[in-house]
Amino acid sequence: MQRAIIENPPMLIRDGGVIATGFDAELDELRAISANAGDVLMEIERRERERTGLATLRVKYNRVHGYFIELSRRDAEQAPVDYVRRQTMKNTERFITPELKTFEDKALSANSRALAVEKGLYEGLLETLAAKLGALQESAQLLAELDVLCCFAERAEVQGYVTPVLVDEPVIEIIDGRHPVVERVLDDAFVPNSLHLDRERRMLVITGPNMGGKSTYMRQTALICLMAHIGCGVPAASARIGPLDRIFTRIGSSDDLAGGRSTFMVEMAETANILNHATRESLVLMDEIGRGTSTFDGLALAWAAVHHLATSLGAFTLFATHYFELTQLEQELPGVFNAHLSASEHGDNIIFLHRVQEGPASRSYGLQVAQLAGVPGAVIANAREKLAALEGNAAHGGPATGSTPTAGASTGITAAPQQPDMFASGPSPAERALREVDPDSLTPRAALDLLYQLKQLT
Repeated sequence: MQRAIIENPPMLIRDGGVIATGFDAELDELRAISANAGDVLMEIERRERERTGLATLRVKYNRVHGYFIELSRRDAEQAPVDYVRRQTMKNTERFITPELKTFEDKALSANSRALAVEKGLYEGLLETLAAKLGALQESAQLLAELDVLCCFAERAEVQGYVTPVLVDEPVIEIIDGRHPVVERVLDDAFVPNSLHLDRERRMLVITGPNMGGKSTYMRQTALICLMAHIGCGVPAASARIGPLDRIFTRIGSSDDLAGGRSTFMVEMAETANILNHATRESLVLMDEIGRGTSTFDGLALAWAAVHHLATSLGAFTLFATHYFELTQLEQELPGVFNAHLSASEHGDNIIFLHRVQEGPASRSYGLQVAQLAGVPGAVIANAREKLAALEGNAAHGGPATGSTPTAGASTGITAAPQQPDMFASGPSPAERALREVDPDSLTPRAALDLLYQLKQLT
């Protein structure tokens, strides 16, 4: 087999080039005729000139008459007896010889005949191999497995990966984990981060600025878990990974215009798949759920998704969001904890520290990220004025209009206490005071005093 097939054969036999040179003499001859026809003709022309002594002798070819020897009218009178006249032209005569006729028959059919011979040889090889197919498939499987394991070992040695510990208990404990791809393309040193999830700590609600590293942190966790379960070393200082049945992801934005599905529809379809199929032994990554619709709709959907994952499914979950209201779920749902990616601000500039820390983020730095992206300065300045007005409105109990007061990612609005709690339960102090009032018993003066008291409660 090694002698019959070239080292890197084409995918299909139909164009030939699969059988190696030297395996079959007939195939080699046909290929040589096809590839070296010009050299053969030059050799025939040289020998015929020497034999006849005719200086005007030329060996030529055209599609109508094939190969022929051409002589001038004067030299044609001295043509040897084995020259058979094929065509008379105005100033020349054309002849054919037995040698040239034999070559013509071979050359014109050499290509198709070579392909036919090669296909026959190939089919013969397949018949020979069929008897040993089982052993060959087993050998190929073992070689493929060996190739993968050698690649794992080489990468672990070169990239400094460690051997993960696979355990039966439900846990994902990664110390100083890294993203295996991102760390190779960064000019600066990659900032490693740790993660701990277990029976009691099932979900992290991750907040922080755009470009802060939330998606990288989530994806490196999934990659480390996957690499551990396929037997590869992992990019971390240490890793202890429990059973995982599947990894679900809802990251990034994409649409399906041909299928009539918007970006938000694709997002919801992926979310539905996760909520319908994830189990307690699944790893779920969800990034920015609900950003493709109005603030209240999106926030409500994100809140409900977190609630379902935490209370009904119990899957290990990393949930990245810019809805600061979701950070309150740490106080309400068991197994839910907050984490954030840190950043530092110097004047109008922002420095992403890419370090995961406990607790919720305090800001989204949306305007700073927009400025880094090249949004015109006039637009940034106008946005700052609007942001200040919205924050002032929220601080004084104003209504949350549109998406601005809660859209931390797009406005950079500071979290509580300036943001109103959209999921606050129970009546406000002013509402409780009003419920205790009997309007029919109030005098005009008492009603006026009540208004002042309610004003102080808001």
